[in-house]
Amino acid sequence: MSGHRLLRSTSVISAMTFLSRVSGLVRDQVYAHVFGAGGAMDAFFVAFRVPNFMRRLSAEGSFSMAFVPVLAQYREKRTHAEVKQLVDRVAGTLSAALLAITALFLVLAPQIARVLAPKFDAGQQALLAQLLQVTFPYALFISLASLAGGILNSYRRFAIPALSPVLLNLAMIAAALWLAPLMGGSVVALGWGVFAAGILQLAFHVPSLLKLGLLPRPRWGTAHEGVRRIMKLMVPTLFGASVVQFNLLLNTWVAAILVSGSVSWLYYSDRLLEFPLGMFGVAIGTVILPHLSSRHAATDPEGFSRGLDWGLRLCVLIGVPAALGLILCAGPLVATLFQYGRFGADDARMSAWSLMAQSTAVPAFLLVKVLAPAFYSRQDTRTPVRAAVVSVLVNAAATLLLFAGLVFATDAGRAALDANAGSPLRALASIEGAHALLALAIAIAGWVNALQLAWLLRRAGVYQRQPGWGRLLRQVAVAALGLVVLVLALRGVWPDWSGWSWWARGWRLSLLVGGGAAVYVGLLLLQGLRPRDLRG
Repeated sequence: MSGHRLLRSTSVISAMTFLSRVSGLVRDQVYAHVFGAGGAMDAFFVAFRVPNFMRRLSAEGSFSMAFVPVLAQYREKRTHAEVKQLVDRVAGTLSAALLAITALFLVLAPQIARVLAPKFDAGQQALLAQLLQVTFPYALFISLASLAGGILNSYRRFAIPALSPVLLNLAMIAAALWLAPLMGGSVVALGWGVFAAGILQLAFHVPSLLKLGLLPRPRWGTAHEGVRRIMKLMVPTLFGASVVQFNLLLNTWVAAILVSGSVSWLYYSDRLLEFPLGMFGVAIGTVILPHLSSRHAATDPEGFSRGLDWGLRLCVLIGVPAALGLILCAGPLVATLFQYGRFGADDARMSAWSLMAQSTAVPAFLLVKVLAPAFYSRQDTRTPVRAAVVSVLVNAAATLLLFAGLVFATDAGRAALDANAGSPLRALASIEGAHALLALAIAIAGWVNALQLAWLLRRAGVYQRQPGWGRLLRQVAVAALGLVVLVLALRGVWPDWSGWSWWARGWRLSLLVGGGAAVYVGLLLLQGLRPRDLRG
């Protein structure tokens, strides 16, 4: 695929993902207004993490990274009938495995709830178990939808998979505004919204698969050569994805033992962080994996290296202003989008803290979206796994060190120790803002992961840096400085956002974000950067 087509495909996915993120922000605003941030929402967010864990593990994680390169090889070297047979066997094998796992989780939901959130009280435990039973089938539906999306992406049909998450957001908004009142305001309504969304997202891909002649007829396929190849590639990535997703669940478990509301505060800040990562990181990663896979399959190392260099440049151009914008505008963003109804000023302040902490790693998170597919496209699934394991260990170590510093080396920590009979765990659970250190540990681990992958890729000799990097970094630095100066000046004029109406916050936030973006882009243009330079 040429640089122009890469940029065009990325733009299509970014546009579709923008709709998804906007609808996602509306969904989260509805959450905050209707349910606030407390014990019930903590239970829902913990429950929803479990099917998301399975989705990322089975389809978007280890499975897709193994499936797309093999499918690319089949497209290059096999007939359409052989490609269809591979799709049928993969769909059947994946469906059978997910059905078995879903049945197991439905039966063991109460026990799983106790493991996931041991510090929840009896009411929260019962609510969590019920939510797990309602939401977990989503893992089955969305994993199959992600399989369908992987097929479409391999055939350069990017719009439908990128637009699919909008259906989840619409279903959740309907559940909060329509179903929840019918159920007495219970958050279980959100669980049924998740269930319905899985079915809708799977059905959304069917017409496009029919046009390609690749609508799966599921068949058991462990004896199929292509399926065996995918399973072999999945073994290391499954381990790596399991470690990473377990780490996310562990972070949720840790947040659940902190001050009530910590899980919700982290959720809302994470949603804002996902806006640039989803719009750009996922778009770049989605486009670049099939491109690099086809370059590798066609034995084109120069094309492979140029495509990778293009992705890295785009990550720097987008990641630097996105990180600075989120850090400088964290308070105004959270206040404008969420501080209404049952979501108060304290909730906004706590969410802003964790957003600032985790946003320091936005460039790293974007780079990983490009660097990891560079390995997977070459069917090297072991190297990214080793890097992921190291980053998870760094995350755990950073969390322990940061929490220890908070409890033993600060006045607030020592006071909490005295008030809790010297128990570090109980002291930690009583300190407001401890969740922000959990976000900071995630950011540290993100940088470790990105730097490892970059170093390992250079050592493998498959990436040759293209000319012009020094000039690009200078242009980004100057433009970023202009953005910082403008945003800080406006923040000085408007220091407190809590007392304004939605409209007053909204136009000021538009000026902050729009003005900062305009200054950044304008300074890039003044320094000679042109859209054609982004085509690779």
